[in-house]
Amino acid sequence: MKKSVFDIIRRPIITEKSNYLSSYLTQYVFEVDKRATKTAIKEAIETIFDVKVKRVNVMNVPAKQSRNMRNRQMRTRTSAYKKAIVTLAEGERIPIFEGVE
Repeated sequence: MKKSVFDIIRRPIITEKSNYLSSYLTQYVFEVDKRATKTAIKEAIETIFDVKVKRVNVMNVPAKQSRNMRNRQMRTRTSAYKKAIVTLAEGERIPIFEGVE
């Protein structure tokens, strides 16, 4: 079964660092499907937002764990996910990251 472009891109990641990347370096950060490849991510971003993608960097973010203080057992706090940093061509931008215009 082939995944659609909306199954590949899960959600945008909005942090202070991603806001800096989007405003100064035209890079946008998304959480993507764990099995997605760089070319699939590039095609999905170009299809959904109608922009030209220059480069895609991908990283697997591990699960963060915390320790239970009563009995010192480890427990999982957040699950692992895959993150993609998408660099757009010169002059391109994604308006949903910009805020009020």
